Amino acid sequence: MEATWRWTLITAIAPIAWGSNYYVTREFLPADSALWGAVIRALPAGLLLLLIARRRPRGAWWWRSALLGAMNVGAFFALIYLAAQQLPTSIASTIMAASPIALMLMAWALMAERPRVVPLVGAAIGIAGVATMLLGGGGSVSALGVAASITAMLMSAAGYVLAKRWSGDVDLLASTAWQLLAGGLLLVVPAALVEGAPPALDAPALLGFAYVTVIATALAFVAWFGGLRHLPASTVGLIGLLNPVTGVLLGTLLAGELLTWRQLFGMALVLGAILVGRATAPVWPASRWLSVHRRRLAS
Repeated sequence: MEATWRWTLITAIAPIAWGSNYYVTREFLPADSALWGAVIRALPAGLLLLLIARRRPRGAWWWRSALLGAMNVGAFFALIYLAAQQLPTSIASTIMAASPIALMLMAWALMAERPRVVPLVGAAIGIAGVATMLLGGGGSVSALGVAASITAMLMSAAGYVLAKRWSGDVDLLASTAWQLLAGGLLLVVPAALVEGAPPALDAPALLGFAYVTVIATALAFVAWFGGLRHLPASTVGLIGLLNPVTGVLLGTLLAGELLTWRQLFGMALVLGAILVGRATAPVWPASRWLSVHRRRLAS
């Protein structure tokens, strides 16, 4: 039980840090440079972790790093950028709130981690909470934007589960570094073609990118992938719902946005969903799954 709580708290670092990105990006980072922003975010974070881990990919981890880097970082960031251009934030965030269910289904398909009723109920409550917090505003709904959001959600869910499945034989810091480097490199050419030269950065932007790189990317991805190694995918997915909650709270505390009773009720639903998922979460190290999988193959 203590280990479950510890990994729950560690995993929560990721969505909280990602939720803070909304405020930092809006207030400090250059506008209209989302792809270069993703490159500047991912590559230095990957290099930082690589300097700490001091390990390069070997064998199958060359193509695994490229695949996971595309699914979890490069193509994911690009699709989220497209969705942000095509959809109101409330619609895009509500679609992404279905990611706990997507994670459960991917874990069932790829790791035989059968979804249980209680986490599924928790996911439904979480989606309702996010919708309650964010929906209600105007704005057109683009079919392209909806397709981009759904594709990003499903692709990242599959990428996270594959990272969980393959994590038993490699260091956490190293594998995270490889993914960030691969994903960042994947975006360099699209960024140059779509946005031209990299944006000029003033002092506030440099400080903003320092935070985004170190905290909201390097630390956050290590916490997220560490949680995937030690907790069921259903629990990790529900913890991810802290992302929009953090965005709303920081908008209220730092940007002076109005916090309504409807948003408070939605937050209560989300936090209740997370507690439901945590209460049913045994610690499940990746090494344990790997040993079970090997025994199944041997039998």
